[in-house]
Amino acid sequence: MNRLSCFLLVIGLCMGLSNAKWNEKNSVFFKNSLGRNNILKINCISNDDNLGFHYLRPGETYDFSFHDSVLKTEFFCDLWQGPNFKFHAGFTGYVGGGLIVHYGKKNFWDAREDGIYFTHGKKTPKLEYKWK
Repeated sequence: MNRLSCFLLVIGLCMGLSNAKWNEKNSVFFKNSLGRNNILKINCISNDDNLGFHYLRPGETYDFSFHDSVLKTEFFCDLWQGPNFKFHAGFTGYVGGGLIVHYGKKNFWDAREDGIYFTHGKKTPKLEYKWK
């Protein structure tokens, strides 16, 4: 393979394998689908950022957007709910970056009474985590 072909292959991998526009930010969305009067508490952190605590009433959403790093991009998220926020789930809310930089990737998290559901928005959400 000649040098130009190798260069174009590497550029293609670095730009990501999606239909999103180049330079479109990635997003993570949270929705509180818990029962009446059940507040959802959220905190997400990366190596570079602590996004602080966010409190959602049932039906409310919270989202944040960012660009992937050429290094690994990862957000670890903690969610709490129930009386005195006694039920907890901690998980990786987003992972990307590295060799393949994503543009326009969307992660949707839906907090329900039986656990945390996930989808990229194209399929029916799937139960990923149970409350502890």
